[in-house]
Amino acid sequence: MKRGFKKVSKYADQEVRLPQRSTQQAAGYDFFASEDFVVPSIWKGSFLKVLAAIVIGQKADPQLQEKAQKILKPSLVPTGIKAYMAPDEYLLLADRSSAPLKRGLVLPNGVGIIDADYFDNPNNEGEIFFQLLNFSLFDQTIKRGEKIGQGIFMPFLLADGEEKPQTKRTGGFGSSGR
Repeated sequence: MKRGFKKVSKYADQEVRLPQRSTQQAAGYDFFASEDFVVPSIWKGSFLKVLAAIVIGQKADPQLQEKAQKILKPSLVPTGIKAYMAPDEYLLLADRSSAPLKRGLVLPNGVGIIDADYFDNPNNEGEIFFQLLNFSLFDQTIKRGEKIGQGIFMPFLLADGEEKPQTKRTGGFGSSGR
């Protein structure tokens, strides 16, 4: 087995759709939400108040700033899926082309990178989540089974003379260091 997808054990007794390509020439595998999920709009009261203060050159209350920052934190939409691949490959996660246009949903960092050693990590079994921000005016409800993004398996190259890292992955998000 070179590369593919499996359901994480947390969803063993539930129907979870494995990623699939929609057309014969599609490069990306469509990923689906494993449960209903609400992605809140960023345009909430505390965010707007801090933004208004910035625009008129005032300093916003620190507690208000903290609340606004939480609103800008991406939502992690679960897929119930993990991906296995060769050690010299990664899975690139990308927006669906229609999501920003139709619903205001975007990956805040543009892409996601799933490394080969993320599979079966002890922290979350390698479950893939899509980080989404909602720039639309209203909260967006994603229904279970709805397409939320796409993944493309990609090879990568190493630099000549690289000192091989000694650290092994021990967890999920952010576990490879700061």
